[in-house]
Amino acid sequence: MRLRWTAALVSAAVIAVTAIGGAAAATAPVTLGNTYVLDDADVLSSSEEAEAESRLEQLKSETGLDMWVVFVDEFTDPSSSADWANQTAKDNGLGPTQYLLAVATEGRQFYLSGDSAGPITEEQLGTIEQSQIQPALRDDDWVGAVDAAADGLTDAKAGGSGAGSGEASGGASWFTWLLVIVVVGVAILLLVMFLRRRKKGAVTGANGGPAGAPQVSIEELQRHASSLLVQTDDALKTSAQELGFAKAQFGDAATTEFEAAIASSQQGLDEAFGLKQKLDDEIPDSPEETRAWNERIIALCEAANALLDEKAAAFDELRKLEQNAPEALRRVQDERSTAAASLDQATARLRELQSSYAPEALATIADNPAQAQQRLAFADEQLTAAQAAIGAGDGGEAAVGIRAAEEAVAQATLLENAIDKLADDLAAGERNAAALVTELEADIAAASALPDADGRVAGVVASTKQQLETARTQLVGTAKRPLVALQTLEAANEQIDALMKGVRDAAAQAERARQMVGQVMMQAQAQVSAAEDYITARRGAVGADARTRLAEAGASLARAQALQASDPQQAMQQAQRADQLAAQAIQLAQNDVGSFGGMGGMGGGQSGGGNGMLGAVLGGIVINSLLSGGGGGRSSGGMGGMGGMFGGGSRGGGGGMRPGSFGGGGTRARRGGGRF
Repeated sequence: MRLRWTAALVSAAVIAVTAIGGAAAATAPVTLGNTYVLDDADVLSSSEEAEAESRLEQLKSETGLDMWVVFVDEFTDPSSSADWANQTAKDNGLGPTQYLLAVATEGRQFYLSGDSAGPITEEQLGTIEQSQIQPALRDDDWVGAVDAAADGLTDAKAGGSGAGSGEASGGASWFTWLLVIVVVGVAILLLVMFLRRRKKGAVTGANGGPAGAPQVSIEELQRHASSLLVQTDDALKTSAQELGFAKAQFGDAATTEFEAAIASSQQGLDEAFGLKQKLDDEIPDSPEETRAWNERIIALCEAANALLDEKAAAFDELRKLEQNAPEALRRVQDERSTAAASLDQATARLRELQSSYAPEALATIADNPAQAQQRLAFADEQLTAAQAAIGAGDGGEAAVGIRAAEEAVAQATLLENAIDKLADDLAAGERNAAALVTELEADIAAASALPDADGRVAGVVASTKQQLETARTQLVGTAKRPLVALQTLEAANEQIDALMKGVRDAAAQAERARQMVGQVMMQAQAQVSAAEDYITARRGAVGADARTRLAEAGASLARAQALQASDPQQAMQQAQRADQLAAQAIQLAQNDVGSFGGMGGMGGGQSGGGNGMLGAVLGGIVINSLLSGGGGGRSSGGMGGMGGMFGGGSRGGGGGMRPGSFGGGGTRARRGGGRF
């Protein structure tokens, strides 16, 4: 028997409002039943409905894809075909391989809703709509439209020419090149960003599908869990940033409930990252553990997203950017001017650091000025658009630009401040390293006076001297690496401390442990901070592995801080672990950004700062805008907005770019459909 999803929460009941004189009924998003076809418009005969049902059964058996078809008179609540279809898909828990063709027979609108994480691309869905479904609908051939949609999905799934074979129309080569770069970059992210699983009301099996469904493979669970971690982490970062904006405007008291929602969601995400770290560590996991932990990660991420989504509408009501657009625009313009004024100073500070420190010591901030300039360029574009929208009386469109500019300016400020933070951390590292050199020199002198019947003392002293000399070379000249020197000195200190333990009293050992944990804590804090700033400002390219190491580094650092007074030895171990994990996070993130940059320079690197769009994509601003859309997780924005942002326009229905607001993630968001 065919398995299908049903809705858990019906967000809108089916309502038919028929005016006097037999006007068309307006229908809100519907609940799908036990068949593929729902004909609320009563345009199909019994035999036609059976024919359509049979064709959709065939689609399922041949391709593994489900497609539901809904015929209503008019779309309402929302009235947009894209929003109506996406809302119906969301309410009914449709997944990545499940599609919905929604047709308003009297309103003459339609939309083919598909998940951006599914096997059919956005371009293919658009081609199916325009070249296959729409011609049949124009002729009121309702069954023919079902056949055409099924044929299009079949061809697209098989890689045939029926879908996705169209080429971008000609013209300027620069546009084609730029569009390819962005689409490829976004596609890379989409490959690792499966949509968080929809709330489902059907009885589900152990693996989250309908009862009796085949068990999802461990590999697919792992991919899904990793993508949800990235998506939820981005949603939390965006929500926290939005909360900061609201606090600055309205004060702490007005934002208490939103702060609590973020804290609770963060707690769940931290647990999820902890499980991902267990899956990634060197300890082998059984298949049962792997499955259970990935399923738990998915559940935790979904719960965090749902909690944020619950607060999203209230948060948007608090900010009311649409109503206060002129005031908000002036505020963001002032913030942009402040960030731009600080950029020259940050650039000069970086040049000063480059004359004293090795390139690897500055790797996390080397391109920060260029990246900051890109974010400011993007902010300028959005502020200009917002100004024009205000002049045209369109507060909603103005709010879109204001919110995007707001986030871009905040990232530019973060990038600039990261230079000063690392400069301070490097200076502190030099001071701590110099102090540790002095201590080690005293330890070497003391150890050299110890009895040495078996030569062990001489071996430790010689090794410590060698490490000390190595560290000294890392602390002088024009290519200093103080944090690396500290690691070398700490290793030497542990070695000689073990030798000296027998000749130091308990009080001296405790004091030495307190001194050392303070130095290691400083280094760990610097490393975690550098990783956090680097990943946050480039999150559009950074995957789950780097984020997991960073989350675990932060957790280890918190444990070290809690243990610092009561158990310096355990605190030392936790701080060292935090330092190591943060270093791994930086390396993994740099690898991700390097791969991202390989797509035609998407990563920005040392390039100039003029291309605001590409910088925004790298910063996760545009990606988040395209994929999340305000508070509810779905929007009429989607990939179609990409064409509009490059001047190429986009197909029918839906608004433009919608930057992420307070709320969880979601990606069933594609512009398309239209009228017939």
